[in-house]
Order: sequence, then C-alpha cells, then structure tokens
Amino acid sequence: MNQYFTNNPNLKSQEITIKYTYNNHDYIFLSDNGVFSKNKIDYGSRVLVETYLKNKKDIKNFLDVGCGYGFISIVLANELKINAMGVDVNERAIKLAQINSLKNKVKGDYLVSDVYSNVKQTFDLIITNPPIRAGKQVVLKILEEAHNYLNKDGELWFAIRKDQGANSIKKALENLYKITLVEKNKGFYIFLAKNN
Repeated sequence: MNQYFTNNPNLKSQEITIKYTYNNHDYIFLSDNGVFSKNKIDYGSRVLVETYLKNKKDIKNFLDVGCGYGFISIVLANELKINAMGVDVNERAIKLAQINSLKNKVKGDYLVSDVYSNVKQTFDLIITNPPIRAGKQVVLKILEEAHNYLNKDGELWFAIRKDQGANSIKKALENLYKITLVEKNKGFYIFLAKNN
C-alpha cells in the first residue's frame, strides 16, 4: 500500500492541476499520485489556512510540516509576503512543492525531512495538518517537537478532525503548550498552541 507519508519512486506519475482562490487571488497547484489529497485541496488544510489568515499577526518566517505539494505554505507566503518553507518525508511531494512555488511566484525552501530531522532553525509560526494515517505517534511527534523549533513568542497552528482524536491530542499537549480551540468546521478542529 502506497501512503502519502512514505516514498515510492516507482509509483506511476499522473499529474493533475488543482485551482484555489483566496482573497481574489488565483492559485494553481500541480499534484500527482502518491501525495496527500492529490485530487483536490484538502478541506482541513483549507480551513487551517483560512482560519490562520483571519487571525494572523506579523511574522518573519514559518514552517509547514508535512507540506505535501505546498498548498498551505504557498498561500501563506503569498498572503503574508514572506518566503515559504516546508518539509515532508515524501520526495515527490517536495518536488511538486518546489514547482508550485515557482508557478505561484513565491520564494520557497522545501526540504525532504522526517519531521524535524533536517530543520536547522526556529520559527515564528509552525503550521501543520498532520498525517493522521501515519498514526498518533507520528502526529504527536510533529506537534510535541514543534516546541523546540518555535521562537520565544512563536505559535503552533494545527488541524485535527474531532473523530480522529482531537480532544485526546489536545490533552496530550497541555503540559507543553497553552492551547486554544480557534475554529470548528465540519468536524475539523483548528488549534493554536503557544509554549508554556
């Protein structure tokens, strides 16, 4: 079984184009087999981006963890007028994110990284729609270890479906962060976490 959070260079390529509009700006994304939500913009990712942008503050940099083909990072970079940065374990996703940042005229740095293994700096914002299908352990690793890569007043924003353990994940993080539930939308919970 080929999952979007693994690598399979032998997977047949079947590229498609996906469109998205925000704030009267049209975005174009190239997608392919073997990446997360390959046929359409994931609803949870969309709610996460749009909720963050409604509540945004001035930031100098951000990291999109599990960036896939770059939807979250490219929209944020364009709207916030800063460079995109994303990491993903999936090499095909990273190649697509690089192409998509050029297509959308956004400066972007995309790295193949198993969670934070290749991340060498800290951020004002870490944002993620974590790969639930990779298992709760991986999701918690992404969310807990973000703590070490946030600047002093940095924020972690993430999306989790209610029926995929949103409340238990929130509870597991409460010793590390002050967590606020910012939005509920069609079963998706959008959380803001700040270092305690």
